[in-house]
Amino acid sequence: MSAVRGGFSSRLGFILAAAGSAVGLGNIWGFPTQTASNGGAAFVLVYLVLAFCLAYPAFMAELLIGRYGQANAVTSMEKMSRNLWQKRFAFIVGFGGIICAALILSFYGILAGWMMSYAIEPVTSLLGYSEASSWLTSQSITRNLIFTALFMMLTISIIRRGVEDGIEKWSKRLMPMLIGLLILLIIYVFTLEGSREGFVAYLNPDISRIFEPDLLISALGQAFFSLSLGTSVMVIYGSYISKKENLVTLGAQVTLIDVSIAFLAGLLIIPSMYVAQSQGVAIFSDEGALISGPNLVFDVLPSLFDGMGAIGLFVGFGFFVLMSIAALTSSISMLEGPVSFVVERHNIERKRATTFIGFGIFVTSALIVLNFDALFGLVISISTVYGQPLIAMLCCVFVGWIWQRSGILAEIKLGNDTVEHSLFWKIWPWYTKFICPSAIAIVFYHSL
Repeated sequence: MSAVRGGFSSRLGFILAAAGSAVGLGNIWGFPTQTASNGGAAFVLVYLVLAFCLAYPAFMAELLIGRYGQANAVTSMEKMSRNLWQKRFAFIVGFGGIICAALILSFYGILAGWMMSYAIEPVTSLLGYSEASSWLTSQSITRNLIFTALFMMLTISIIRRGVEDGIEKWSKRLMPMLIGLLILLIIYVFTLEGSREGFVAYLNPDISRIFEPDLLISALGQAFFSLSLGTSVMVIYGSYISKKENLVTLGAQVTLIDVSIAFLAGLLIIPSMYVAQSQGVAIFSDEGALISGPNLVFDVLPSLFDGMGAIGLFVGFGFFVLMSIAALTSSISMLEGPVSFVVERHNIERKRATTFIGFGIFVTSALIVLNFDALFGLVISISTVYGQPLIAMLCCVFVGWIWQRSGILAEIKLGNDTVEHSLFWKIWPWYTKFICPSAIAIVFYHSL
């Protein structure tokens, strides 16, 4: 079956693909915005702790389900089930994750389209096409539909090629570009006036704030969202991993890369905000709250780039190319979940399935664009605020309560013979059984 399904050809291929899925707009856009809104360095500290203490164990649960099942999310979970009610429950959880991934991609494609249009704007400005520049950065139905369609076409073209020639090959190309661009932009921003104040705000935590309920829940939600948990993505990626690989170290490496890039994104965005503030751009209200919130990237940063003069065009181009790459590395994973389900459960050829599903998700995106005020926030809430925590929690329940402990150990021992005597095995099973579902349930309850 693995020969038909395909798989990652190397450890590096999986690490970059899984990190690419995890590293998206949630890291480079969402994490800095959450940081600025929740006490700066205090949020960073809590996020780092929760990412390794709660998100990593849940991440491991999804990888294990996938590698054990060697199939799409629904089939993999059904293989763990021992009776009819468990199989029905498995279908609901697995298919729920697939629907969640499709819904996320439907609004994600719109956001990514904005990033692409903002990336082209510096080029049109440099060429003197002021009307085109204005159109590219102004909200309009036509612009949103065109760039959403372009982004979805890019995503579809990669997934049509399969795992090794599509996901793995492009992850190996895009991830080094993303990291390189991010580091170059950080170095440049640190040369600007006002960046040191932002650096201090980002790295000097106010310890008194770290136990604030809203901060804790925001940090936990960000950790789960940035690792693509609760979307079936890591289940399907886990199914493409060789049985010879050590899942414990693989999962830790992906989590470390994800957290590191989120941290680097904060090193870019937070100092950039203070640079913009030193140039007269209003960042915080009199009460200390972040003014732009989710629109930070589109309100504050373009003002910063404009204040840089001619070089701001190149910096702005680099930044929004970075954002577009981050979006693409995540979108290909979100499309793979539904595609793998249709290909394996209904025996439909991959290219045909990818095209039809991709087009269906674009139609959903178009409906959101045409009814933006009513649907955009609603779809985000359904998929990320409600869907992801619930599906991630149920995946932990499956591993902790339904999958037999001996079966879990046998799967982990493939590629790691000594895991039974490790600290990981002494902690992780009960942690996944009790702590992770409880913590995710708290996030879900708070979101209600």
